[in-house]
Amino acid sequence: MPKDDHADMGLSKKDYKRRLRALQVELVKIQRRAITHGHRILVIFEGRDAAGKDGVIKRIADHLSPRETRIVALGKPSDRDTRSWYFQRYAPHLPADGEIALFNRSWYNRAGVEPVMGFASDQEVEAFYDNVGAFEQMLVRDGTQILKYYLDISQECSSSGILRQKAA
Repeated sequence: MPKDDHADMGLSKKDYKRRLRALQVELVKIQRRAITHGHRILVIFEGRDAAGKDGVIKRIADHLSPRETRIVALGKPSDRDTRSWYFQRYAPHLPADGEIALFNRSWYNRAGVEPVMGFASDQEVEAFYDNVGAFEQMLVRDGTQILKYYLDISQECSSSGILRQKAA
């Protein structure tokens, strides 16, 4: 989060840091329970570029154990990936017992980004819609807790965020 974003939320910097710390303590408690009880937690962050996914994931992972926390941000699919079952690419990155996996984008690219960029045909998108529910139900039935967040910001904020990223 850029320096002054706490002001946009109506918080002083001191209040922002106090609230953030309290939330990070709660996340550590959640992780301890996940480790103790063998829970698998998958958190998916979606949103357009510069929506703040990286910053949110960083703040979540800051105080968590790196052994039990994985951040997944997959790049462009390999040739093999494009010839495999669509969800296969994501399976190796799913959390094991006692782990939290934070996905910066996910299989939902098939329904959002890929058709716009010309990477997925209408048939591939339709097949995705036919299969995504069953895929996620398999994960949940097997014990994975899935939390999905779509971060949305205005075009103006997104543009200024992209400009800040390019300047950095």
